[in-house]
Amino acid sequence: MVRAAPEFKAFEKLGESRGIMAAKRKIIIDTDPGQDDAVAILLALASPELDVLGITAVAGNVPLKLTEKNARKICELAGKPEVKVYAGAIRPLVRALVTAEEVHGQTGLNGPDLPEPKMKLQEQYAVDYIVETLMAEESGTVTLCPLGPLTNIALALIREPRIARRIKRIVLMGGGFFEGGNVTPAAEFNIYVDPHAAEIVLKSGVPIVMMPLDVTHKALTKATRVDAFRKLGTKVGVATAEMLEFFERFDEAKYGSDGGPLHDPCVIAWLIRPELFSGRECNVAVETASELTMGMTVVDWWSVTGRPKNATVMREIDHDGFFALLVERLGRL
Repeated sequence: MVRAAPEFKAFEKLGESRGIMAAKRKIIIDTDPGQDDAVAILLALASPELDVLGITAVAGNVPLKLTEKNARKICELAGKPEVKVYAGAIRPLVRALVTAEEVHGQTGLNGPDLPEPKMKLQEQYAVDYIVETLMAEESGTVTLCPLGPLTNIALALIREPRIARRIKRIVLMGGGFFEGGNVTPAAEFNIYVDPHAAEIVLKSGVPIVMMPLDVTHKALTKATRVDAFRKLGTKVGVATAEMLEFFERFDEAKYGSDGGPLHDPCVIAWLIRPELFSGRECNVAVETASELTMGMTVVDWWSVTGRPKNATVMREIDHDGFFALLVERLGRL
């Protein structure tokens, strides 16, 4: 088993020992909010280690006209209206769009009563923004953080293949293997919505860290954890509790669990506290032909195929440490 990127922690400790702050890590969040996406965005905006260059929206949990609006709502909830939000792909590369209102509600952010955003949506197309930013920033300094279907990221790689060498890494939420799927018996939602985009990303040669259902299903929003957000007594804390209470009801009924899995914040938490997670390097392939298993991520966990390893797949999480980090950071907003 390997623990991902321990150099991050070592670098932070070195900076602390010298009384200086470690350089911020530049990220672009690609997202389809979604309550769990919203918590991930809040975590990123509350964390001084991270420099959120921009947020790009994609169709997924709900259509694009709602995901881009939801991203702006969350930025304003965080008190960060200066963050730039861009709208991207309105549909997957090949297949028709599948959404998840039954999980997230008709707005995608059901639960709290969030006002209509006042901050403007950027005019630039999200895919162009991703390409231009990666070509302008120093090579190897920008991490992409996809929290939804990978359509925008795949389109950027198609439009400008040179960006593959310039991306520091892609840390994504998607897939599953030992846990199976959550939208079909074989497929996790993000990969199922656009399996062809996922295939392009996984074959891109970019270093990838993958947060599958195998790890996110161990991060459950138990009642005491949701209450900890409410006890913050802030707009962010109360809204987060209300989002999670709405979001968890679907998975509690489905799995019979105490709370629902909190998927997307695992991506941001790994960037901040990689020691909370463990996994191993594997080959990951995506099924794009069979309707029975469309979007399945075939993870060669035991290295039996001989195919080259293309992703670090997380499987374990310190769930108490994870929720402690969330409460501490969201308490700063």
